Amino acid sequence: MKDAMTPAPTNLRHLLHDATQKLRAAGIEAPQREARLLAAHAARTDLAGLLRIDTLGEAATARLADMLARRLRYEPMAYITGQAGFWSLDLAVSPATLIPRADTETLVEAVLDHLPDRNAPLRVLDIGTGTGCLLLAILAEYQRAHGIGTDLNPQAAELASFNATRNGLAARSHMLCCNWADGVAGPFDLVLSNPPYIPHADLATLMPDVVAHEPARALDGGPDGLVAYRALARMLPDLLAPGGLGVLELGIGQHGSVPALMREAGLDVVEIRPDLGGIGRALVVKK
Repeated sequence: MKDAMTPAPTNLRHLLHDATQKLRAAGIEAPQREARLLAAHAARTDLAGLLRIDTLGEAATARLADMLARRLRYEPMAYITGQAGFWSLDLAVSPATLIPRADTETLVEAVLDHLPDRNAPLRVLDIGTGTGCLLLAILAEYQRAHGIGTDLNPQAAELASFNATRNGLAARSHMLCCNWADGVAGPFDLVLSNPPYIPHADLATLMPDVVAHEPARALDGGPDGLVAYRALARMLPDLLAPGGLGVLELGIGQHGSVPALMREAGLDVVEIRPDLGGIGRALVVKK
């Protein structure tokens, strides 16, 4: 590949135009916005601050060129900037974890509706915590709640711990590196999980940003996409306190199969909440 951007000009308008054209040619959605986000990060400011800048210095221009080259190889923006927003949180991200997505906020909304007492001293477990986004969003809303996040990847557990500290929630959270909930003692008032749910054969059809860069282990749900849900169905009855809730993320087309697994495990299906796109995204079950 040719250089993504030449060192000159350093005029910001010219740099943004050049970056936008390259991003558009690569098929990147919203190329103008992405160009501005990259430039703002290179200039170590935000989009509002970028409006006050006419030129980039040599170091910032070099940073922009490097980041643009990475984006043109379809590396996700969040991995390039090292951060992503989720709910009310500012999270660090890395290739060790999936990038938090707005669809997953549907699970937080479901919890808030089904557990309306924000002062409840909840005991929370997040299985496969990744960045910690789900657990930390819940702890941010329930000031007396405490929680455990588990992840098989030690780098993910370490990142989740960092995010807990970053968002002032370290005192009420503990991140563990383990398989599922091995060694974790219940009962819990709330168990959360965004498990791997993409059928193995479908992984190759995902967007280049995802398939080439995000961790396959956090995506691959086995031959039918249900391997993780079968494991969760076995665990949830023992992990949940009487009346406790399990809130799980669903993939497209899983609104029938996953609830059936949970009913077979003796759990009540309370709700399947759609995301903004109308896809059944948050499954709420109750012991």
